[in-house]
Amino acid sequence: MTSPRRIAFIGNTSAGKSTLAAELARRLDVPHIELDALYWEPNWVGAEREVFRARVDAATGVEGWTSSGNYLTAVQDLVWGRADTVVWLDYPLRVLVPRLWGRTYRRWRDGELLWGTNRENVWQHFKLWNQEQSLVAFQLRQQLPKRRRYEAEMRDPCWAHVTFERLRSPREAEAWLERTTAARTTA
Repeated sequence: MTSPRRIAFIGNTSAGKSTLAAELARRLDVPHIELDALYWEPNWVGAEREVFRARVDAATGVEGWTSSGNYLTAVQDLVWGRADTVVWLDYPLRVLVPRLWGRTYRRWRDGELLWGTNRENVWQHFKLWNQEQSLVAFQLRQQLPKRRRYEAEMRDPCWAHVTFERLRSPREAEAWLERTTAARTTA
């Protein structure tokens, strides 16, 4: 690896996409693009589609980057079209659900500011019957459809230029990160 890379991280909610992408960006000395930060406006209002696409277009138009987030319907053509690698964190629900609860609780407890003026509301995520507001319900509902979609996308010839990495555990992700940055430093 002699030039900066363009690596997109995808996966279910709380798989660790942003954490892994940010760490790789730090090691490679390239920007980390957090798609949530480009999408969410104050008060949890999503950006207009063309505004979001313009933001993503500008952010991914540089020589090297890592990105974290899915948003396949809105910006897959921009992100994957420019990526050379897509890393899919395909973790089981037994890993994802506790991570989501812990992350949500920590953000709520600490009053962490997210993407503008947004903060977690831990109570809405406990309401599993509320399909539109509960991240846990979203996570459970999306696990199988996302898996099917990503598997199909990996076989789609329009992404032949992309190297896909499917990592099934945090241990695999850590090993991949070490291999990737070791290869970079020895190149």
